[in-house]
Amino acid sequence: MAVPKRKTSPMKRNQRRSHHALETTNWVEDAHTGEPKRRHHIDLKTGMYKGKQVIDAKD
Repeated sequence: MAVPKRKTSPMKRNQRRSHHALETTNWVEDAHTGEPKRRHHIDLKTGMYKGKQVIDAKD
């Protein structure tokens, strides 16, 4: 069974975990409704994507 020879120091442990932080999502204002929406995603309320009707709008 593999067992570490030395205890991992808090500095090395935290350096390894530095890439685990959550990234912020990029929100933009919708040109038609003015509501915030995620970039490169379909607006589920209106069904629009890149100015085109892709899916039926929710009621």
